Amino acid sequence: MIISKTPYRISFFGGGTDYPNWYRRYGGEVLSSTINKYIYISSRFLPSFFDHKYRIVYSDIELVNKVKEIRHSVIREIIKKTKIKHGIEFHYDGDLPARSGMGSSSSFVVGCMNVFFSLMNKKLSKEELAYKSVEFEQKVLKEIVGSQDQVATAHGGFNSIKFYKNGNYKVNKLKIKKNIKKKLNKRLFLVFTGNQRRAHDIAGLYVKNLPFKKKQMFELLGFVEKAKKYLLNDKLDDFGYLLNESWQKKKELSKKISSNFFDSIYSLALRNGALGGKILGGGGGGFFLFYVEENKISNFLRTFNTFTIVPFEFEEEGSKIIFNNHNG
Repeated sequence: MIISKTPYRISFFGGGTDYPNWYRRYGGEVLSSTINKYIYISSRFLPSFFDHKYRIVYSDIELVNKVKEIRHSVIREIIKKTKIKHGIEFHYDGDLPARSGMGSSSSFVVGCMNVFFSLMNKKLSKEELAYKSVEFEQKVLKEIVGSQDQVATAHGGFNSIKFYKNGNYKVNKLKIKKNIKKKLNKRLFLVFTGNQRRAHDIAGLYVKNLPFKKKQMFELLGFVEKAKKYLLNDKLDDFGYLLNESWQKKKELSKKISSNFFDSIYSLALRNGALGGKILGGGGGGFFLFYVEENKISNFLRTFNTFTIVPFEFEEEGSKIIFNNHNG
């Protein structure tokens, strides 16, 4: 049995510039952090005395004998890619709901890659894990996804991630003082809207047009540098206001990123202590992230007491194998 533990992520600034059809022309950069909420993937070779060769457990249970019969596309295609001939038992558990803007689909891919290559006794570096996961989602699954989530969840930490025209990336760990990071963490709130969607479906509506939205995209890119300076200089409220500015700009990319319902939630937050925020991920639903002024936190929490608010802390480790008694 092998078990991987892979964090979800929060993306603050630069989202959209991590799509290949943008950064391979102009370069990109995002500011994000992984958090202490995780996806757990466990797998083992299944003994041959079972009636089935593959047992796949997630929100469904699949018992099949051929790889091509596996309905879950990620698991099916990873087994094909890794060319594992043994039978497989697979289990998935997540701390947060899928399709909620927390990078869950990419965290899932990263966690699966970690487990399946470990089953083959191949240890991947964080760089290899990120590159293989990006390639798998974009080239094999042909999903319309960016490249930041795979890199963030493979590496872990509070980072600026730069994407280059040649397809490479560089992770720059932000050297924020511990007390500043603690204050920031205290003022950030994850609010679940109750609405779930596939990032692929939302992104597919506007990603192909990103090169034609150069003005907005370069402004979104510029927010990353401003945000880094605010964090390093303990100007956290300015960071919060910048979230609002960035969110308004991001909504110019497509009418599908928000809606009247989400705009009403956002307005309610601003009236009750939030300086800024955003829908995490590609938009269209899932979690809102809000930055709340310190002396208005109690008022904000009273206002949003009917919503699910998920407490979290920043984490540093990224995807890792936490249990391995596999003998090959």
